[in-house]
Amino acid sequence: VWLDLLKPIVKQIRRPKHVVVKFVVKFFPPDHTQLQEELTRYLFALQVKQDLAQGRLTCNDTSAALLISHIVQSEIGDFDEASDREHLAKNKYIPQQDALEDKIVEFHHNHIGQTPAESDFQLLEIARRLEMYGIRLHPAKDREGTKINLAVANTGILVFQGFTKINAFNWAKVRKLSFKRKRFLIKLRPDVNSSYQDTLEFLMASRDFCKSFWKICVEHHAFFRLFEEPKPKPKPVLFSRGSSFRFRKHSKIHSIRSLATQPSEPNSEVLKQTQQSVSLTLGEGSEPPGGQSCPQGGDVTAASAEDAERQRGPGPSRSPAGSAKGDGASGAAAEEDEELVKDRPQQSSLTGSPHLSELSINSQGGTAPTNAILSPNLSPDTKQASPLVSPLLNDQAGPRAEDEDDGRRKRFPTDKAYFIAKEVSTTERTYLKDLEVITSWFQSTVSKDDSMPETLKSLIFPNFEPLHKFHTNFLKEIEQRLALWEGRSNAHIRGDYQRIGDVMLKNIQGMKQLAAHLWKHSEALEALETGIRGSRRLEGLCRDFELQKVCYLPLNTFLLRPLHRLMHYKQVLERLCKHYPPSHTDFRDCRAALAEITEMVAQLHGTMIKMENFQKLHELKKDLIGVDNLVIPGREFIRLGSLSKLSGKGLQQRMFFLFNDVLLYTSRGLTASNQFKVHGQLPLYGMTMEESEEEWGVPHCLTLRGQRQSIVVAASSRPEMDKWVEDIQMAIDLAEKSSGPAPEFLASSPPDNKSPEEAAGDQESEDDLSASRTSLERQAPHRGNTMVHVCWHRNTSVSMVDFSVAVENQLSGNLLRKFKNSNGWQKLWVVFTNFCLFFYKSHQDNHPLASLPLLGYSLTIPSESEDIHKDYVFKLHFKSHVYYFRAESEYTFERWMEVIRSATSSASRAHALSHKESHMY
Repeated sequence: VWLDLLKPIVKQIRRPKHVVVKFVVKFFPPDHTQLQEELTRYLFALQVKQDLAQGRLTCNDTSAALLISHIVQSEIGDFDEASDREHLAKNKYIPQQDALEDKIVEFHHNHIGQTPAESDFQLLEIARRLEMYGIRLHPAKDREGTKINLAVANTGILVFQGFTKINAFNWAKVRKLSFKRKRFLIKLRPDVNSSYQDTLEFLMASRDFCKSFWKICVEHHAFFRLFEEPKPKPKPVLFSRGSSFRFRKHSKIHSIRSLATQPSEPNSEVLKQTQQSVSLTLGEGSEPPGGQSCPQGGDVTAASAEDAERQRGPGPSRSPAGSAKGDGASGAAAEEDEELVKDRPQQSSLTGSPHLSELSINSQGGTAPTNAILSPNLSPDTKQASPLVSPLLNDQAGPRAEDEDDGRRKRFPTDKAYFIAKEVSTTERTYLKDLEVITSWFQSTVSKDDSMPETLKSLIFPNFEPLHKFHTNFLKEIEQRLALWEGRSNAHIRGDYQRIGDVMLKNIQGMKQLAAHLWKHSEALEALETGIRGSRRLEGLCRDFELQKVCYLPLNTFLLRPLHRLMHYKQVLERLCKHYPPSHTDFRDCRAALAEITEMVAQLHGTMIKMENFQKLHELKKDLIGVDNLVIPGREFIRLGSLSKLSGKGLQQRMFFLFNDVLLYTSRGLTASNQFKVHGQLPLYGMTMEESEEEWGVPHCLTLRGQRQSIVVAASSRPEMDKWVEDIQMAIDLAEKSSGPAPEFLASSPPDNKSPEEAAGDQESEDDLSASRTSLERQAPHRGNTMVHVCWHRNTSVSMVDFSVAVENQLSGNLLRKFKNSNGWQKLWVVFTNFCLFFYKSHQDNHPLASLPLLGYSLTIPSESEDIHKDYVFKLHFKSHVYYFRAESEYTFERWMEVIRSATSSASRAHALSHKESHMY
């Protein structure tokens, strides 16, 4: 039972001598980075500590040991084994702690140098991922009399059987909450597929228990969903029906807004500091009616031992503003009908538990409160929007106030080195997620099936797990440094922490110890492809895994990620060395780190080029039908793209694949796997090429004459034609220098010896024609949106040099996005890789909500007539599709422009090669 601070205490407590008052948390926000003050985070850490000790926060042994290790670091400081064991003997943080003592000591050893504030931050970061975080169970029974537990969280009402969650009702799905005597009633919104409204009924121990839980639900709904403080309802003159209880405090959004308008004062009172997130409770020496003495925290309220009201009628819940919107998020489909390939709603990567992964808070109605100002004492990339403040990938997020945005931006350091360091942090997050695709998701899939040989398992996973562990610690160090860099440090501290070179140097030297694992990755890639070729079961397992949303790129791409990451570190250090003057304190460390990473990259450079070509050949093999031995020693991929081939029926779209010994052309048929069928091949040995626009009357036209056949092709534009001419001529020259004609490798189709007039066997079927017009969204699930398909739909091409440049130009971070006809900006976590933007609700998500292939798009700056009036905004448009993106600083704006330009405007081969040479090792 909670004490109401708006009422006199004497009216709420009848027997004060028998009352125990406890200061505990009431509302648990899903994102602890929204807590403004360090003291508030300390109070939340105390609550987590208490929940662990009382057995409410249940978790596995590893998580429990990690939590306790952070508590020990906060209480006694750095690791000392004797002190640790003595302290653990005197303090019991969890039941059966003795069995975990060795693990706790081992984890504590990793926290050396961590301040108490940082330990509290990490404690909350781990705790919020647990399914029982902030959960207070209230005993009940369902209609069949089965014993269950009800709970309420920021997302809605949860149903548990023991400590296992069996159901969840999002706030957006709940139309009304009420109680009648001992019965607690949940009225749901009508389902889309049915015309009736479903009412769920639960039986609790007594009316008081039932009413107490109902009031907690009303408060949680209002606190996490209400945008304005509810107005008091006028009291009836004669009769009253139902409960008069209303949530009369600030909601979470109102609290954040009020804090945003006031400058924070370091010496403010405890009550003011904890206004957003802490509550009081009291009980009469026993558990309150909800079955727990420690309900959830977020507003300054308190609980009384007894309820003054004794009304017996049902207590209908007042529906706050914003809750009447329909269930489900409506995206701007007209804006995105072809470009954004949307996935189903996801589960949060942060928790793995449905009650925190629901997209209900803002996806299901209400305007996203994107104007929250976060504490500068937090790491920049822990400031990700939680489900409370993150807009979905649709057009219903509210606009961000310009003055609040400016205030938020001023809190960031202005040094360019800070933003370079922040780029290391954001891209490291994505890199860790990519490693987890192999170490966690793929390993879990493989463990459930015996199709992968043990020798292959031992070659892949033991060589990736040490990297994941190392980079997890690396990311932690970077975030801690950024948190100190952003903080309001004293002058003598600022010089020590406003740098990143020492962290980079230390960890790059540590990476050299892992070089043996990096050398094994090329061997693992070759062994995996060999295993797939020799086992249909393994091939099916890998194909099915690629269909999972977490595998957002081809599987073999993830095996090369560690090699690619070394190049990213080298680029970052080059930018830092270029930025710093030689006299800067950080210059020496950055230069030393650059020398170390350059040496590693130089050693692995040859392997990297070979493996990228090997990976690309195997990826293309999956997109082609009619090819036998595409992957042979010595074959190199050069370019793929869409050209029009002249036949008796005119120009017909074909997909061309250029290698160093042969040119393939294919058509896209309507098949279950969306593959391209090979129509013919032209060996490059002895081939000649000439422009033939005048001869055939077709713009941008080429005639390719082989030893046995000739074809006429046309490009979509002059630049496209020039790129093909340059690459084909280079490939012909390479073939001439080789020993002789290329081997035949078409498995099922003979060479095409027809002239352009002989069209009988070359006409497309109606299926082919309709398939060529199919949008990216309407394709079958398997291999429907690979680079080959994007080039087909956008009528463009991409070369191996472009792929190599794209590997270097990977980027991650938060961007605000706006559609052409929308008003609001939506905050999204965006990952650029493989010529594509992948959109996530937050960096913690396991898989993207949607993707935007960028080939064919134009990148510009908005004009005055577009009425944007914001800083650091760039525009992407293709035909009628227009998107605006807004960065947080000038540096990040320039970086996004740089990497996206590399994907949207493929340079000539000479320019691309010069770019590559500038990064030679």
